[in-house]
Amino acid sequence: MPVNVSIVPCPDYSSENVRRALSAALEPLGGLDWVEPGMTVAIKTNLVSRMKPESAAVTHPALLAALTEELRARGARVVVGDSPGGPWTAAWVRSVYHGAGMEAVEAAGGELNGDFGETEVTFAQGKTLRAFTYTSWLQSADAIIDFAKLKTHGMAGMTAAVKNFFGTIPGTRKPEMHYRYPNAADFCSMLVDLALFNAPRLTLVDAVDCMEGNGPTQGTPRHMGALLAADTPFNADLVCARLIGMEAMDAPSVAEAVRRGLCPADWRDLGIAVDVERFAIPDFEKLPVNGSTEFGTKIPFGGAFMRRAFSARPKVDAAKCIGCGKCAEVCPPKAAQVVEGRARIEAKKCIRCFCCQEFCPKGAVTVHRPLLARLLAK
Repeated sequence: MPVNVSIVPCPDYSSENVRRALSAALEPLGGLDWVEPGMTVAIKTNLVSRMKPESAAVTHPALLAALTEELRARGARVVVGDSPGGPWTAAWVRSVYHGAGMEAVEAAGGELNGDFGETEVTFAQGKTLRAFTYTSWLQSADAIIDFAKLKTHGMAGMTAAVKNFFGTIPGTRKPEMHYRYPNAADFCSMLVDLALFNAPRLTLVDAVDCMEGNGPTQGTPRHMGALLAADTPFNADLVCARLIGMEAMDAPSVAEAVRRGLCPADWRDLGIAVDVERFAIPDFEKLPVNGSTEFGTKIPFGGAFMRRAFSARPKVDAAKCIGCGKCAEVCPPKAAQVVEGRARIEAKKCIRCFCCQEFCPKGAVTVHRPLLARLLAK
């Protein structure tokens, strides 16, 4: 059976261990023999916001630098980038680069994306997403490498290889996408379309230090000590779900990929170079997912009211809130506002996209699952 996914140990982000792990992860998938001199290779990384590498919120610069060196050694031009949350402008994105230590990429001979153009594109093969606005910088690439970070996520449950492509949507247009697809299942179907549209040549996932709990920005780093390489982002995410103790069908993006036949329902049906259980963390602290726990469908009465009553929702910790207004700024339906110096979220307007939770700089917004929902799930 051909190898679909390779997982190797990477105990830390030291240069020696990173280089060794990268070489070992790529070898079962044929290495980088497909790279030709003169190619432009775009590395789509995860730079969700202005976060330091030690936060475990961003793909670590040591891994990106090591990959850049390997690609440059084969004569490729390397461009690394992402569209983080916030304005799609040079000033903001460069501040994100700096915060995440992306100077390491430049030191390795790569470039940090400086093209902040937008392009209207169509994707006839899309199931959910067929027309959208796209970050222009990826259009000039001969090949795309998806280099994600394994974390929890308020809306999608898990963010890894597939969710990483939401960073191809310009930052200020992301709220529009949340508003168009407020349901977790529809939103993750859109993410699958984005991954298919971008068609990465190679997928890598930084699982050395992951993020558990209140991810994808305010959670807790959790050491897994692994680097994952895969032939597709769908196969990568199927294994990533197992690594953090999620069932495939409980991760909406994985469930959608399974339904479309893009990956098997059972990770054991993949060709995997190393024993997955060696790296799995059964007690990884996860977040509830509304899309996979649709309690309204289990209860034959109540309709929308019951779905609201049983669905996870954002909750503000007044003791942590500083009234900065970031939640109100990023909220697509304008359900969040600052009242008397503290954030408030209007339940009837809330679409449960968890943008407020993702971008709160103080971790004052968490994913709350009602007591009845927790009891029903047992």
